[in-house]
Amino acid sequence: MIREHKHAARFHPARHNDRTKVVAKALGLSSMENISLMQAANSGLSWAAITRFLDCTGLSQQDLAHYLGIHALTFALRRKAGIFGKRESEQLLRLAELYQATLHLFGGDTDSARAWFTSPVRGLGSACPIDMARNEFGAREVQDLIGRLNNGIFS
Repeated sequence: MIREHKHAARFHPARHNDRTKVVAKALGLSSMENISLMQAANSGLSWAAITRFLDCTGLSQQDLAHYLGIHALTFALRRKAGIFGKRESEQLLRLAELYQATLHLFGGDTDSARAWFTSPVRGLGSACPIDMARNEFGAREVQDLIGRLNNGIFS
């Protein structure tokens, strides 16, 4: 017997609306296209963009520092400097890309997207999508699952 995730009834695949673009806007990007992401990663994300990202995802600064693998002191230094380095920006952009895809999956419903993104998911072997996204291979798994769910293939 297949048990559906508690948020499965709220999936709204293929819905397009401005609420699903909130992540790109929060980061000050025109889109989440590869060119835009590469430019942002190379330039480094500003602290203001990071603050807006935290606001739209509901993550805390501690959550983000943990996800990025940055010690609290280093994170405070980045905040003081006002900019993240290339590696940290690239990691955050990978997370942002997946979170935006999650928002799309849930038709812009931020509460459902946040809950799914930070909760164990059966299709990921009961891992949390945010934890899987810490490296490129895990991020691909999350993206694949989101793609299957968007196409009505419940995994």
